[in-house]
Amino acid sequence: MDRRQGLSVRLKFTLSYAGFLVIAGALLLAAVWVFLLRGRSNSLSVPDGSDFLRVFNPSNFGPVVFVPAGILALAFLLVFGLVGGWILAGRMLAPLIRITDATRRVANGPLSHRIRLPGRRDEFRELADSFDTMLAKLEAHVAEQQRFAANASHELRTPLAVTQTLLDATRNDPNRDTGELVERLRVVNTRAIDLTEALLLLSRANQRSLTREHVDLSLLAEEATETLLPLAEKHGVKFETSGDVSTTIGSPALLLQMVMNLLHNAIGHNLPEQGVVWVHTSVCPSTVVLTVENTGEKLTSQLVSTLTEPFQRGTERIHSSRHAGVGLGLAIVKTIAQAHDGTLTLTPRPAGGLRVTVHLPAASAHAQTQGEYA
Repeated sequence: MDRRQGLSVRLKFTLSYAGFLVIAGALLLAAVWVFLLRGRSNSLSVPDGSDFLRVFNPSNFGPVVFVPAGILALAFLLVFGLVGGWILAGRMLAPLIRITDATRRVANGPLSHRIRLPGRRDEFRELADSFDTMLAKLEAHVAEQQRFAANASHELRTPLAVTQTLLDATRNDPNRDTGELVERLRVVNTRAIDLTEALLLLSRANQRSLTREHVDLSLLAEEATETLLPLAEKHGVKFETSGDVSTTIGSPALLLQMVMNLLHNAIGHNLPEQGVVWVHTSVCPSTVVLTVENTGEKLTSQLVSTLTEPFQRGTERIHSSRHAGVGLGLAIVKTIAQAHDGTLTLTPRPAGGLRVTVHLPAASAHAQTQGEYA
């Protein structure tokens, strides 16, 4: 939330207790002044040392008069200090108590609860806003993991169910051609293996425990295009690569997998013939950029926004593509980019197809950041 700048909590405490002490001191001075001025003329004068001696002179006031009065004054100041300090501290710490109650409520209940602390911005408000932001991200992450677990279970169950159906059909029909059965089982098993490997790769990228070294994205793009060139030629897709040396810091294996997934996705979701995939690398002041574009059918922005979700292939793309894959290609790309402190942007091309842009920290910027934290 956008808040106006307010007084800091430290300054509020300082002003509050300083003001309280001034009031208490004034009351104390007033009480002493009254005792010192007793028995003197009405003219204003400054007390001297004899006045202090006179205070303890029994012939002037007597201990019977002064001691009870002093005790009452000190007792009053003590009570005033305790009550005033308790009220001031309660008012100042009320936001912290509210944050604590919210923390306990979230720990034992739903993540949808928010503090929403009112007032101008200070340390407590910033803490409450940060806590609300953390809860929002945590709630979204938990919901995403729940969807992912449900979708993964469904995707893994599908090949197992198909396999069971084929085996049951063969058992009920002993004369059935086993060659056809073996081939179909091989296809189903291959899909299950691909899905399992994709899930393992996605889990590895999510762990962020990477062995980092200097990596040139332009070299990875060349290696990926050479590897996938036979597949591209099989589907009538042409590669066009260009760009500059783009060095970042990261895992060569994961970054290569990221580029491979992008190119594989661009080939699979392209035109039936004479399709084109453009691969370009560039360098910005603090980032390196990998851009992969492909021709294809026109896509809506709403459909494109769902393509990085696990198993969300998009109905239109499934029917128009030559292979649907396991639905984790762009999800893995997004996870790898985030694991390298990068960003992934998907944009539909006006002429049809998709433009995918990956921004990663440049090697120089990454080294500078590490130096600041060292």
